[in-house]
Amino acid sequence: MREFNAGYDYFDGMNAEQIFRAQSPLHGWESQSRAFRPDAGVAGTPRWADFTDPLEAIGARARDHLKQRGAAMKHRGAGPKPGDARFTSAERRALEALGLDGDIDRKALRMCYTRLLRQYHPDHNGGDHSHSARLQGVVEAYQLLRKAAAFA
Repeated sequence: MREFNAGYDYFDGMNAEQIFRAQSPLHGWESQSRAFRPDAGVAGTPRWADFTDPLEAIGARARDHLKQRGAAMKHRGAGPKPGDARFTSAERRALEALGLDGDIDRKALRMCYTRLLRQYHPDHNGGDHSHSARLQGVVEAYQLLRKAAAFA
């Protein structure tokens, strides 16, 4: 091993410019890994104006990431989770639209609905109507779930 290391030249075959770049303290940091990209492999960068607390933005990104993973697992043939057995397929889709799982009670459903209303409603976003489709989906999902037999 010592003989190999003694004869090894990392810079062998490089021109002066390549050697200069390799010796730079920033060498290797020019490209962003997936974890340090602004979107970090998740659907998109959060609009910080949509959140009052940065931790809410981070949590929203985490929920989006989990939703994407759940969709990928569903596509691979994974069945519903055990807690989801008490909901119909339409109710499970509504739970996904709200970012919830099957282990939820009526109070938690209402709190999630209220939080999403505040997040997407134009009155809370300075009149921005870009989230109106998402808001409509949240309202429809809640209307379906509030009447679910699982909460009776």
